[in-house]
Amino acid sequence: MVAVLQSRDRMQLKLSQLDDRTEEELHRQNPWWRGRAMRPLPRFRRWPFAKLRERLLRPLAPILVLRGPRQVGKTTLLEQLIATLLHEEGVAPNRIFRVQFDELDWLKRVGPDPIPKLVGWFEAEIFAGDLNAAAARGEPAFLFLDEAQNIENWATQSKALVDHTAVRVMLTGSSALRISRGRDSLAGRVQMIEMGPMRLGEIAEFRGIGPLPTFQPSNGFEDWAEIDVWRELVAHGEQVRDRRDAAFALFAERGGYPLAHRDDIGWEEIAAQLVETVVNRVIEHDLRLGERGRRRDPVLLREVFRLACRYTGQAPRLQKLAEDIRIVQAGNVGPQRIGHYLDFLYQSLLVMLVDPLEIQLKRLRAPKKICLSDHALRAATLHERVPLVGDTDPAMSSLAGHVAEGIVGAYFASMTGLGVAWRPERSKKPEIDFVLTVGDRRIPVEVKYQARIDPVRDTAALRGFLDEHGPRAPLGLLVTRDGTLAADDPRIVALPLASLLLLR
Repeated sequence: MVAVLQSRDRMQLKLSQLDDRTEEELHRQNPWWRGRAMRPLPRFRRWPFAKLRERLLRPLAPILVLRGPRQVGKTTLLEQLIATLLHEEGVAPNRIFRVQFDELDWLKRVGPDPIPKLVGWFEAEIFAGDLNAAAARGEPAFLFLDEAQNIENWATQSKALVDHTAVRVMLTGSSALRISRGRDSLAGRVQMIEMGPMRLGEIAEFRGIGPLPTFQPSNGFEDWAEIDVWRELVAHGEQVRDRRDAAFALFAERGGYPLAHRDDIGWEEIAAQLVETVVNRVIEHDLRLGERGRRRDPVLLREVFRLACRYTGQAPRLQKLAEDIRIVQAGNVGPQRIGHYLDFLYQSLLVMLVDPLEIQLKRLRAPKKICLSDHALRAATLHERVPLVGDTDPAMSSLAGHVAEGIVGAYFASMTGLGVAWRPERSKKPEIDFVLTVGDRRIPVEVKYQARIDPVRDTAALRGFLDEHGPRAPLGLLVTRDGTLAADDPRIVALPLASLLLLR
């Protein structure tokens, strides 16, 4: 027994040993340990704040994961939660440990498997007690691991941590693939929350327009197969029309990144910052290495992203993209490589890729539909702003339609648990922009973002799909600029894009 205790003590001593520079870096990231103030934080809180706070205090799983693209405010939200624990919940400073894994240079000094080693140091040097014993007293430690997916085997290390130590863990991540792989190995131990660019209600609050409530809370899609839900959404949008339209105008102009809504800075400067902190950061840092450490070509990756911007809301074949690449870049770049690079951009959450619909187990040889996570990235990258409100140049009308379709696709695809696909034209059946799967029901969605809607021509694809699938397709959605439609088919709900974006 004595030998076992001595072995455990030696292990604890080993885990608690860090060099002075590393310890100083950890103190810098956790100023509350020395009674120092945190950096000033904005009063505005993104929508997941309340849910994250609730799940930290009353967890459903030991690990809470917040996933989203770069620069949407994950780190700020994490710090706001820490400030709330300290100043509103009365959590002692030595019970909170934050580590920023975005910059890995200083972590190289920690060595392999840094998570257990850093937590061991925290337990011995800062917490100064037994983490499990404290949790049993109702005083658990809170661990915040920012961009933890940058650590190799982060999921394995996290699993070992929560399997043996009673702590509350929150992780943030901006890589879809790395986080998803980690979730697979953390089955039963993790709750995932997705956060993309700002929603319309957030933009209204951020820009001082006033309260703009969403129509539904973010929990389940079962009632989406009921047509009255969508009619009520239309009515909700009309009730808040002025604030809705004001917020949508700002969204149309600058997208949903918080950075873009600094009203004291002009668009050109904002655009350059978006490219630098979002696009370039992903291309030059996050995606620089592929499988087996193979370096990815940043020039090619940048061109593929430019094509994703150009084709947002569309489903070009990989061969077409490869031909476009060859026009601007020397060398023979094949479709398969283009497909891999598109997947890399999806992993970084810069783009959403919507699969073609499979019906009756027939796999369609059709490309994926490209939807940018935020249309402001297109404007910033291509130096081309597409007007979505007001009088639109007829020459830009078709392009505005593609951008609007990309917005709708990204909006639905960002909702965890919702089945989203698109149906290519086949067997004389017209293309359907998107098909939502809710249980055993399918909801076709068409985007007609134009000044005038023909009630017959522009609803033909929806009516054909509804007739084809009968009770399995109880309704169809027509997303337009203003929502007006004089249609005879009671199964179709027309709603403006601005009201659709109030859904969640």
